[in-house]
Amino acid sequence: MKRCTLDKIASVTLRLGLDRNAVLGESIPAEAGTVLACRIKNAKTTYNTLEDVHGRMVALHPGDIIAGALGHRDALYGYSGQVPTKVQVGDELQLLNLGGVIGTGAEATASSGEPFRLEVLGSVLEFPYLATRVGVPANIARAALPTQPMPSRSEGLPPLIVLVGTCMDAGKTTAASILISELTHKGLRVAAGKLTGVSLRRDILQMQDCGAEPVAIFTDFGVVTTDATSAAPAAHSLIANLSGAEPDLIVLEMGDGLLGTYGVHALLADETIRNGIESIVLCAQDPVGAWGGQTLLRDKYGLEIDVVSGRVTDTPVGRRFCREKLGLAAFNALRDGKELCATVLESLQRKKASVVSA
Repeated sequence: MKRCTLDKIASVTLRLGLDRNAVLGESIPAEAGTVLACRIKNAKTTYNTLEDVHGRMVALHPGDIIAGALGHRDALYGYSGQVPTKVQVGDELQLLNLGGVIGTGAEATASSGEPFRLEVLGSVLEFPYLATRVGVPANIARAALPTQPMPSRSEGLPPLIVLVGTCMDAGKTTAASILISELTHKGLRVAAGKLTGVSLRRDILQMQDCGAEPVAIFTDFGVVTTDATSAAPAAHSLIANLSGAEPDLIVLEMGDGLLGTYGVHALLADETIRNGIESIVLCAQDPVGAWGGQTLLRDKYGLEIDVVSGRVTDTPVGRRFCREKLGLAAFNALRDGKELCATVLESLQRKKASVVSA
C-alpha cells in the first residue's frame, strides 16, 4: 500500500465519496467499475477537461493525479476503447471520456486529437472492515443505489416520455431539457433520467437546471457503461427510483442511437419499459435518419413516434420532410420549445395518459 493525493476525482466515482488523500493497492481487478489512480502523461488543448464530483469541468495537465473507473466506450464521434484484460501498476491506459472512464485501445480522432495517456499508479482502496487495516480495491458498484422492480402504470408509474436518437449528438439532451423547462413552467412536476450511454453526469445536471427533480443516471446503479445486458436492469431500478418521488411525468433520455451498442434496443424490447412509454420524441441528424428511426421503431418494436426534433429540424427542409413524407410533427427544440411541449402533451391526452393538468 502507498498513499497519494488525488488532484482531480472524476464524477464516475461520485457515490463512493472518495477522499483526496487516497491509499493505493497493487492488486487491480481488470473489470468495469474498478477505481484507479492514474497520472496524466501528456498535454492537450482540446477535450482536455474532466467532470469532477461537483459537476464542474476541470482542466487536466501533465502530472495531475486523477481517480477514474475502468469501463468501455463505443463512441461514433469520440474515443472508443475497452476494459483491459489485465492491469498492473505502471501500465499505460487512456482516458476515454469526460466522466473519468478509463480503458485501453483508444485512437486519435480528428476533432479531439490524441486521448490523455495515463500511467496507472494503483487501485484506490476502501476499508470496509471496522477496526482493521485491510483495504479492498474500490468499485463504483459498491455504492450503487439498491435495485428495485419497476412499477406498472396500474401500480402508479407516471407517464414516461422517452427521447431516442439516430446517434450520439443528435440533440436528445437539448430537446429533453427544453421539454422539461416547458413542462415545469406549466406547473407539472417532472423527474428525469438518462438510461444508456457512458458515465457522465452533465446531461442530467442540465435537465436538473431546467427544473427536473429528482434526476438519475445509470451510474447511480453501479453501471459505468451500459450494454445489452446491463441496460434494462439498471433502467428498471432508475425508473422505480424516480417514480418513488411521485412526479407527474418522467422524461428519459436513451443515450447513443437506436443501432448503437449501449443497449437502447434492449430497453425497447423490454415489455415492462415499453408498456410504460406514453410518448416518444425522435431526435435525428437528417431525413434518412428520421425515416429509419420511424421504420425501426414501428416495424421492430410496435412503437409510434409523436414528434421529431434534433438537427434534422434545424431548417425548413428537414421539418417539411418529416411532416410531408413521414406524417410526423417536427419542431426544433431551441426555436419551437412550446410547440414541442404542446405536441407531447397532446399525444398523452390522445392516449388518455393520466397527467395533472396545469
